[in-house]
Amino acid sequence: MSLYRIPQVNLPLDADEAELRKRIIKLLKIAPAALRDMHIERKSVDARDKEHIKLVYGVLVDVDHSRQGTIPASVALPVGPEPVYSVPQPRRSRSTAPVVVGTGPAGLFAALILAEAGLAPLVLERGDPVETRDARVRSFMSGADLDPESNIQFGEGGAGTYSDGKLTTQVKDEQGRNRKVIRELIAAGAPSEIGILAKPHVGTDQLVSVVAGLRKKIIRLGGTFRFRSRLDDIRIEGGKVTGILVNKTEWIDTDTLVLAIGHSSRDTFAMLEKRGVPMEQKSFAIGLRIEHPQEMISRSQFGRFWKHPALPVADYKLAARTSDDRGVYSFCMCPGGTVVNASSEPGGVVCNGMSDFARDGTNANAAIVVAVSPPDFGFPGLLGGVEFQRKWEQAAYDIAGRTYALPVQLWSDFLEDRSSTALGAIKPSATRGWSLTNLRRCLPAFVYNGITEGINRFGKSIAGFDRKDALLTGVETRTSSPIRILRGESCQSPIRGLYPAGEGAGYAGGIMSAAMDGIRVAEAILNEA
Repeated sequence: MSLYRIPQVNLPLDADEAELRKRIIKLLKIAPAALRDMHIERKSVDARDKEHIKLVYGVLVDVDHSRQGTIPASVALPVGPEPVYSVPQPRRSRSTAPVVVGTGPAGLFAALILAEAGLAPLVLERGDPVETRDARVRSFMSGADLDPESNIQFGEGGAGTYSDGKLTTQVKDEQGRNRKVIRELIAAGAPSEIGILAKPHVGTDQLVSVVAGLRKKIIRLGGTFRFRSRLDDIRIEGGKVTGILVNKTEWIDTDTLVLAIGHSSRDTFAMLEKRGVPMEQKSFAIGLRIEHPQEMISRSQFGRFWKHPALPVADYKLAARTSDDRGVYSFCMCPGGTVVNASSEPGGVVCNGMSDFARDGTNANAAIVVAVSPPDFGFPGLLGGVEFQRKWEQAAYDIAGRTYALPVQLWSDFLEDRSSTALGAIKPSATRGWSLTNLRRCLPAFVYNGITEGINRFGKSIAGFDRKDALLTGVETRTSSPIRILRGESCQSPIRGLYPAGEGAGYAGGIMSAAMDGIRVAEAILNEA
């Protein structure tokens, strides 16, 4: 085989794979018979010129050199075989099984690698298996009581199960971890197209079965799962982990503990602080969700081609600096999605966004958030960021009637600091219920001022973004962890045997980066002498 990578092939929207093949043959200046095979590695959309929107392909081609001479280097570069991810072999034997706490992306992929290496991990999850969890979440959305242990934040799959399921990351992937994650997701039932799209995603409706598929594979490889099993304490002797307490009643011996606890395990953070685990405060962001008609966003992004079948459902990513030099930006944009009630504590409400795979809902939504840092928290101690989040979640609960309804407000009323009394053309997609109110009452002044500046600025980028009846929902506080559990280059805490992992530990920001960090932590365990 003679493989070449063509990084960019531009085609019109109506072109098919036959046209792609013709274009490649023309670019390479080869005979049709010399192109033995082609594989699409990447597919994206270039909509900078809305009158000439293009599909952009990255392609791997196999050329028969017996039929063709030199390929021009300006068009394509030769490539070797794609590296295959290899699980390291353990460098030492263990008398106890490694324990993985948490079944979000970091926990699941740490457990998968450990299981593939033959270490038979014990995986603990405070919430329910994803099938039961999904039923419980749907029940809460319909008005049932909040279950603090199994909800949109807690349970198998982690918080990302109820999101847009984006699989993009800025993390460099020199070891093949990214490709490992994508392949395992596809093997567990995710759509195969996530392997080539520039902006891949797996919606909530697909993620439920994918998460279950990952669990089943880990079990086949020797891993064990225990649900409704909360980590309540850690036994530390001589600066090293020797065991954990589960559900306040059962001690389990282990010298290897992966903490993939997620960004909302506030009781676990408090326990770790009490046990002297080194941690530090971390910046994050808070704000509101904004909803617009998806058609409006698609028309703005794609112009007259907005309904073309070759185009994805339009999204956006926006960012600006406020007058007090803070970042204000869109977060977790959900095309054709739903605003969800992501509450996890009694007496507080939190919102988030999610999309099904088809992204076929009427509204588009995204969080508009403002950066906050430790000096903003106003609460003493390591857990000041947790208390800051809780303060505004409780305020949102109060102004919406103390029923777990989500507070909502029209943009025009938010701008004028008055409670909304009626909706415009945009209807709330909020699950569980909603209540018209004044969202400034559940945000610090610098945040609602930053949101005001941001939306006014973003209206210049996307037509209609600042329309009067754009709908705001509060409050979004769980953008990332307010805590970082410290670790060294070996991914290990100064307390030996303790391995913080993923978003909750402060080392990731999304499904892909969390999953890759889980793999990295598992590798560190296997490489420990």
